[in-house]
Amino acid sequence: MNIKELRQLFRLRDLRNLLLGIFVVGGGLSLAAVTLWANHIGDVRTAGIAAGISIVFVLLLLIFIVPPLARSASTEASQINLPFEFTVGGAMVLGLIAVVGFSAWNTGNNLLFLILSFLVSSLVVGFFVGNYGLKKLDVKMRFPETIFAEEPTPILVSLQNRKRFFPTFSVVAEVRGKERENSALIDEIKKILPERLAKKIARPPIIKHTLDYFVYVPRRDSVETRTEHIFPFRGRFIVKDFELSTRFPFGFFRHRRRLAARETEIVIFPRIASVEEDLKDLPLEVGKLVANKRGLGQDLFALRDYQPMDDLRRVDWKATARANRLIVREFSAEDDKRVCIIFDTRLLPELNERKKTLRERIEEEQKGKKVAPVSARFETGVSKVASLLAFFTEEQAEICLIINDKQGEFGIGREHLHDCLKRLATIEPNFVEELQTGKFREKLAEILNERNNSHNFLISTLSEDDISSELTEELNLIRF
Repeated sequence: MNIKELRQLFRLRDLRNLLLGIFVVGGGLSLAAVTLWANHIGDVRTAGIAAGISIVFVLLLLIFIVPPLARSASTEASQINLPFEFTVGGAMVLGLIAVVGFSAWNTGNNLLFLILSFLVSSLVVGFFVGNYGLKKLDVKMRFPETIFAEEPTPILVSLQNRKRFFPTFSVVAEVRGKERENSALIDEIKKILPERLAKKIARPPIIKHTLDYFVYVPRRDSVETRTEHIFPFRGRFIVKDFELSTRFPFGFFRHRRRLAARETEIVIFPRIASVEEDLKDLPLEVGKLVANKRGLGQDLFALRDYQPMDDLRRVDWKATARANRLIVREFSAEDDKRVCIIFDTRLLPELNERKKTLRERIEEEQKGKKVAPVSARFETGVSKVASLLAFFTEEQAEICLIINDKQGEFGIGREHLHDCLKRLATIEPNFVEELQTGKFREKLAEILNERNNSHNFLISTLSEDDISSELTEELNLIRF
């Protein structure tokens, strides 16, 4: 561990705030002690000066210390299962109670006492009614097997009210979860701090998705609604629990209740787009060529003598009559629909992009932002790969996905397509300083030799000049 590594986590501003906090708190306590001592000995002048200076320290405390602590406390409170929180309206009512209560006590006015009792009773009734409204509720969520980014996803949400006598009003249902079990930065932080402290600093944030708003749920009944939700990015979402909240009846409190959920992983596939524009200039004859071998095609390949176990339906009776012996027909095989898609995830960093520090990436992760660099160009490449896989699956071709060095197997059908899309859902760009073409050509030649009987596609940022002419003849290059 060295100073340069620590500066990635702790900035000079943090050290300044720490020293300023120690100075303000220590100075305030010292001035309080001086004020008490001066009052004890009867030195009114010294006590007045110490009290005046202490007010300055209180202002410094409110300006420099309280706001960062409040932001940190707000972030921590959002992760804790607090049963309720004050809304803006509730805070205003609480302030009115304080003002009216002080005025009523100070003046003894009966009207002010009546107003005070009305405000307090409204606050108490609103608290207990809202808290009871969330009791004995169950929520269920059903979603489709396939979810694609940037497409409306239908979700069925059911809210059941098990209360015997009272209905439920104005409830918002949300699902809570994480994108990953551990922080994406945990390995980098472990190099600087001990593992226990690193896990405490870097925790994956809890992400909320609003499911639906239920206006009214009758007693001993359930309400099911169909809502559409759009996931903006590909990836995954691990469901942890549900959260029900309400501001009923007066909006002074936001009551919350967490309900356990079966841990489920939702995979959001990449966006599927049209690939006709990318394929129109490529020499593709997938499944339309006649192979020079026997098979189950429609074109005649040869005539031969009948052999035991041959299908009698293949007997050519005209040729049999001419040859006075049984002659059967053999047909040629059609070219197999085998498509191999190679995805090169290497990407040069943007020229004007500033490299973020580890501290900045930790703060972004805690706010729910993506930690991995999000490149619009790379997302376009991922979408092209997913679209090609979907296109050739519809063409009933055997498809194989190779991502960098990670080989894939040929398969056919929707299930194999979904397995390939799952691999693409969590892939991240490989940012490099330079695109080395020498080793890549060798790997590419090896892949093409192993799959010489398939139609090969390369999705990469490379151009045809970066790849040898021999290789470009054997594959179709699509740039992103």
